[in-house]
Amino acid sequence: MDVSGNSLPSAPDGVKRKVCYFYDPDVGNYYYGQGHPMKPHRIRMTHALLAHYGLLQHMQVHKPFPARDRDLCRFHADDYVAFLRSITPETQQDHMRQLKRFNVGEDCPVFDGLYSFCQTYAGGSVGGAVKLNHDQCDIAVNWAGGLHHAKKCEASGFCYVNDIVLAILELLKQHERVLYVDIDIHHGDGVEEAFYTTDRVMTVSFHKFGDYFPGTGDLRDIGYGKGKYYSLNVPLDDGIDDESYHLLFKPLIGKVMEVFRPGAVVLQCGADSLSGDRLGCFNLSIRGHAECVRYMRSFNVPLLLLGGGGYTIRNVARCWCYETGVALGIEVDDKMPEHEYYEYFGPDYTLHVAPSNMENKNTRHLLDNIRSKLLENLSKLQHAPSVQFQERPPDSDLGEEVEDHDDRDEHWDPDSEMDVDVERDILPSKVKREIVEPQLNDLEDLKRTREHSRASDTAVVETSVKALDICSQPVDEDIVKDEENTVNDLARE
Repeated sequence: MDVSGNSLPSAPDGVKRKVCYFYDPDVGNYYYGQGHPMKPHRIRMTHALLAHYGLLQHMQVHKPFPARDRDLCRFHADDYVAFLRSITPETQQDHMRQLKRFNVGEDCPVFDGLYSFCQTYAGGSVGGAVKLNHDQCDIAVNWAGGLHHAKKCEASGFCYVNDIVLAILELLKQHERVLYVDIDIHHGDGVEEAFYTTDRVMTVSFHKFGDYFPGTGDLRDIGYGKGKYYSLNVPLDDGIDDESYHLLFKPLIGKVMEVFRPGAVVLQCGADSLSGDRLGCFNLSIRGHAECVRYMRSFNVPLLLLGGGGYTIRNVARCWCYETGVALGIEVDDKMPEHEYYEYFGPDYTLHVAPSNMENKNTRHLLDNIRSKLLENLSKLQHAPSVQFQERPPDSDLGEEVEDHDDRDEHWDPDSEMDVDVERDILPSKVKREIVEPQLNDLEDLKRTREHSRASDTAVVETSVKALDICSQPVDEDIVKDEENTVNDLARE
C-alpha cells in the first residue's frame, strides 16, 4: 500500500519510464454521425503516427479488455448502463422518453456499436489503472479515454461513460490519494462532481469559463464537506498562450503535489485546448500542451494519461503522438514519416504547427489573481489526509491482449470474478444528422441542475468508497430533505 505519495524511485526527468499503451484497432470504426465533431478516427490516426515514428516498440502495447456491465455500474446507474447496452439506431424511436431522460440523442447521438465503444474506452482506462496498481508500468496511456462529462445516469458533451471516474476508483484500491488534472478546454465537470465531497481525490481543471459548455468550473467551486478545498478550478479566457498557461499550471500543480502528495495522478489531455481547434478558443502549441505532461512526469508518481476533447483531428493526432514521446522520454522529429494518413498533415507534413496571432484576453493581472486565490485555498490544507486502510478490495480483472510484448500469459488477480467476453464485431455506422455542441446560457438553471447532479453522482462514488473502507462525509439530514423537496418540485415543473 502506497502511503508516501511518491511510489516511483526518484530519478532525473530524462530517465526512461516503463509505459503501457492501450489501443483497440477497431476504435476508429465508430462514427458519431455526419457533421458531428467527435471523431474516434483520430485515435487510429494517432496510433499510425506512433507506429511510423517507431514509438510502439518502446512500450508494452495492450488491447483493452472491454469493461462489463458491473464494471461500469461501479459509478453509473444500472438502468442507464442497461439503456446504453440495448439502444440502437433502429430502436431509438421507440424509446423517446428514455432518450430524453438519459440525455442521449443530441450532442450524444445513438450510433452503431455505441455500447461496445463505451466498453472499449472504459476498459482501456481501468486496465491502465490496474497496471499501475500492480507496478507493471510507470505510465499508462489510453488516448481513447478521458471522456470527462459523463454523469452517473446521463450522457453529456459527447461522453457516455465516465472512464476517468472508473479508473480513479480502481486507483483508490491501492493509493490513499489520487490527483486528477484536466487540461481540456472544457471543465471536467463529471469527474469533479463525482468526487466533490471526498478528500481522497483532488480535482484540478484548467478550462475556458463564461458562456461556454458546460458552464461550470467557477473559481469559487472548491468542494464540499470533507472535500472542501479539494476541488480547484482555473477559469480562463480566450486566447491563452503557452507562457500564460504555465504561469498558472506549474506553480499550482507544484503546490498541489507538495500539499496533497498523491499516490497516483490521472492527467486528462484533451487536445481542444490547442490553437486552431474546431470548437476551442485557446492558443496553446503542441509543445506547450505537452509541457503539462512533461511536468507531471517529472514528479515520478504513477501516471495515467488519457485523451479527451479535440476536434481538429490532425492536430489531435500530432499532439498525442508527441505526448507519448514525452511519456517515453523520447524527442520525436518534427518531420513526419510517410504513413497511411500522411495527406491529412499537408502542406507542411510536420508534427508541430505554429499557434495563431489571436488576442490573449488573459491579462497578467487576471492570472496573478487566479493564482493567488488558488494558492490561498491550498494553504488551508494543513497536510495530506490520512485514511485507515483495512483489507484491500480485489482488482478489476481487465485482462487484455498484448502486442509486441513477451508477457502474454500474464493475468490479473486470479481470484477475480471477471469472465472473458467473446470478441465482438462492430457494425458499420449509418449516417446521422449534423450535430452541434450545445451552449448553456441559463446559468441559474444550470447551477440548480448541477447541484442535484453532484448530490446523486457523489452518492454513487461514496458507495464505492465505502467498499474501500473509507469513511464517507456525513450528510446533514436537513440538507438532504431540502434537496429532496427541490427535486420533487423540479419533477412537477
